[in-house]
Amino acid sequence: MNKHYIALELDKILNKLADKTSCEEAREAALKLEPEFKLEIAQRNLKMTDDAYVLTGKYGAPSFSGVRNVAGELRRGDAGGMLSARELLRIAETLRAIRSVKSWYGKCENTKTSLDMLFQGLVPNKFLEERITTAITNDEEFLDTASPALADIRRKIRTASSKAREALDKIIRSSTYQKYLRDNIVTQRDGRYVVPVKAECRGNVPGLVHDTSSSGQTVFIEPMGVVQANNDIKVLVSKEEAEIERILFELSALAGSYADVIIGSYKCLAELDLIFAKADMAYSMKAVMPALNDKGVIDLKHARHPLINPNNVVPIDVTLGKDFDTLVITGPNTGGKTVTLKTIGLLTLMAMCGLMIPAGDNSELSVFRRVLVDIGDEQSIEQSLSTFSAHITNIIEIMKKANSSSLALIDELGAGTDPVEGAALAIAILERLREKGTKIASTTHYAELKEFALRTQGIENGSCEFDIKTLRPTYRLLIGVPGKSNAFAISKRLGMDVSVVDRAQELVSAESREFEDVVQTLESRRQSLEKQLENAQRLTGKANTEKQKAENELQRAKQKAENEIERAKQEAERIIAQTKAQAYALLDEMEKAKKSKDDTSMRSKLRREINKLEDSSNPVETKENSDYKLPRPLKVGDNVLIYDIDKKAVVLELPDKNNEVLVQAGIIKTRVKLDNLRLSKADAPKKQYGKRLRNVPSNVDVHPATEIDVRGMSAVEAIMAVDNAIDSAILTNIEQITIIHGKGTGVLRKEIQAHLRKSKYVKTFRLGTFGEGESGVTIVELK
Repeated sequence: MNKHYIALELDKILNKLADKTSCEEAREAALKLEPEFKLEIAQRNLKMTDDAYVLTGKYGAPSFSGVRNVAGELRRGDAGGMLSARELLRIAETLRAIRSVKSWYGKCENTKTSLDMLFQGLVPNKFLEERITTAITNDEEFLDTASPALADIRRKIRTASSKAREALDKIIRSSTYQKYLRDNIVTQRDGRYVVPVKAECRGNVPGLVHDTSSSGQTVFIEPMGVVQANNDIKVLVSKEEAEIERILFELSALAGSYADVIIGSYKCLAELDLIFAKADMAYSMKAVMPALNDKGVIDLKHARHPLINPNNVVPIDVTLGKDFDTLVITGPNTGGKTVTLKTIGLLTLMAMCGLMIPAGDNSELSVFRRVLVDIGDEQSIEQSLSTFSAHITNIIEIMKKANSSSLALIDELGAGTDPVEGAALAIAILERLREKGTKIASTTHYAELKEFALRTQGIENGSCEFDIKTLRPTYRLLIGVPGKSNAFAISKRLGMDVSVVDRAQELVSAESREFEDVVQTLESRRQSLEKQLENAQRLTGKANTEKQKAENELQRAKQKAENEIERAKQEAERIIAQTKAQAYALLDEMEKAKKSKDDTSMRSKLRREINKLEDSSNPVETKENSDYKLPRPLKVGDNVLIYDIDKKAVVLELPDKNNEVLVQAGIIKTRVKLDNLRLSKADAPKKQYGKRLRNVPSNVDVHPATEIDVRGMSAVEAIMAVDNAIDSAILTNIEQITIIHGKGTGVLRKEIQAHLRKSKYVKTFRLGTFGEGESGVTIVELK
């Protein structure tokens, strides 16, 4: 691998990627992955990774287990060779993986992605897969179902074996032969059934001797009565082996005939394995897909080095190539300068390799033909030391290779020699690289380079923030602010004698001290402005939240008003329909009265019907004012009750000359006579409300049910029904009602309980207990 890529630790990222692959081909491809400098190809590779990332998030990742490269076996089978049972099982396992991934893709709801061509390249072959698995077990044993001939041969072997064992069982149970046997058992030698006979008695058992025990005291004799049966078995076993060999040749030829298709599917499968491994790594890094360009523009937001513990890494924001082409980073040792360079370089290489990067949304990176690096000091992650000569040798190589499509990352530019000469050399190197159009990020401790960046167009200072109060680096990168090395402050914190540090400060030139003081003043002001900006953003966010809450409340109020109006319309339509029906009935009665002789009784009946009709068409009765007197004069803001319509309201204006008070009831403002108002419970003694404040019409049940069943209703219908039940309960002083919503999926319960939380009439609510209906009901306690 390119040494510059190794310096940026791309090899470690590729090793992590390889560990997430399943097949050997994908693993090798991951380890050999090279950054792609052509924008179109890099964008296509990155888009594939992002599509795999999205599909994994929606449907879970497909399984690539059991995938093996079986190209060699297939080619051998195609050439007429015989494959072993193990090799055939590997082919079947690969076919199973191809079928599994293809099936997974079929469940993705026809989602169009850049991976469609690869998925379409997968050709399952269930016929060949099942042909192999129904012939060979996982233990590489052939099943009787491999062929009818094999099943027939094995049946005959079992029959012949049974006959031989029966004959031998008769011998070992025979009183004639038992005295000659060492043990009353039947065993095998060289595939033939034998019995163990004492050596001195072998002449008493006629048969063929096949073996002798190690002690010589036992011989294994095949009795003459089973020789023919053993011969039959031996012949059948030979036939079995021949049939298995024939089956192997047949399956090998069958697999070889599909060689091209299976090898093509395997290649697609290996490529998909690598792409989904990239997606898996993106999930583990909490990565995003950056926008890519070939203009040399880098804009990283909340970027994190992928090899540093996520719990410890500090995100950085870096820009390069937009307003400036060179970034000079300064700051204290161990402040994060080198990690910043590595983060820029490594994330660039990862994006060029088609990998998503651990950064924030809307990050942008560029493809470069060359990424040139000189990183090698005691602060590097590899802990490798670099002499001045090696440092300059690397930079000479960088200057030779650099061009307008290159990114150069140089750590401690000009370090390791005389500071004056080193600073001058560093400035000259930067100027030469800029002449070639190279994008540059470099770290330094030289004040001359800070001044050079301040006075040169296209070069920007950057610094790693240092907390003066704690004397510790924060590892945040600040663009546009030159940093201080803070050598004196760090030396004091580490315990150096104060007099030595003070003497060192005296030895620093006045000009240098003034420059450092200016930098410190700028940094202090920046931190102060940053805090003010954070506070302003916090207040803005809070204001936006409050505004949204207010808009939501207004929307809910409008919706509630619309619901009330709709409910009133429905009630009016019901009353109209009922009144019409009663009116028609009354007309019929009047016709009967005209014809009736009993005129007096008929008139009384008609009068009762007319009164009943008036009651039903005017359900809200106007109540006569009692002797009630306000306990005190009304004030603006008092909560009152409009007595005749039983509606709560708030006083907006005091009584006018006509003794009328302006009140607001809900979203309606109206004027009401003073003697029609009652102070609410919040502003008046409870004794004023010992009686109900509403006359219930004659056609309304004065004992409403304490249960309401909303099963089968939509959420909106159920909420309206619940509101009606709560209103009726409050009017009749019922303190608790039961809402029956059923168990089901729980959607209706959630909607009702969300509505109850917002209701000002509800004190508490809970699910039912055992015997009450459990989670199928909600018990509501009213205020």
